[in-house]
Amino acid sequence: MSEPSVRVSAAVLVIGNEILSGRTQDTNLAHLANRLNEYGIQVLEARVVPDVERAIVDAVNELRARFDYVFTTGGIGPTHDDITADCIAKAFGVPLVVNEEIAEILRRRPSPPEVMEARMRMARVPQGGGLIRNPFGPHGFFIGNVYVLAGVPQVMQAMIASLEGQLRRGETIRSRAVTAHLSEGQIARRLGDIQARFPHIDLGSYPFYRSDRYGTTLVMRGSVEADLDAMLAQVRQMIVDLGGTPVDETAG
Repeated sequence: MSEPSVRVSAAVLVIGNEILSGRTQDTNLAHLANRLNEYGIQVLEARVVPDVERAIVDAVNELRARFDYVFTTGGIGPTHDDITADCIAKAFGVPLVVNEEIAEILRRRPSPPEVMEARMRMARVPQGGGLIRNPFGPHGFFIGNVYVLAGVPQVMQAMIASLEGQLRRGETIRSRAVTAHLSEGQIARRLGDIQARFPHIDLGSYPFYRSDRYGTTLVMRGSVEADLDAMLAQVRQMIVDLGGTPVDETAG
């Protein structure tokens, strides 16, 4: 059995009252998890916090100490409740400074003085931070292992795409999946035995009920293709032994 390679871990911190209130449905987490996996970075935790300074600062400090990377989304716009930059600076104990490259981008669109003043909030970055490129407007930023992205999905996706090749790479996780019309109770003991043989592969069972029938989708996730295929073969044989018919799902 092959040895898995090193993992590079990440947490995602989604910031915004609108997410917690249900007014806005978050789609950024799924995109980030998929894209970061392509970069060899595994999202191992995700949180949603309100636009509250203490909540953001505490979450950032806890997560950056536990994971290789932290990616935040939301709260970097021009309004009073866009406080992410302030909170990141406070978490790192540094002042906010105006980044002239971002300021120049903002000045390219003429605006009344009061509008420009509000928009210039987006030019502030923590002292010592770097930029995350954004083709649609003002850039995001990073400091230490914390990367601050926009909340607007199209902009966030462009920002994370700009980081390709710039982050430390670990193993890329692949998956296999198979479905059968068997209940979790029927497969539980044998499934546990299979998991014990492949401790470095995550084996999850996801029950469903459709077309008046119960069933379970079994998903295997790991970095070693040969071991994934070996586990899949054992799971398929288990299903056959229990009288079911395995149906392979799309592999990832």
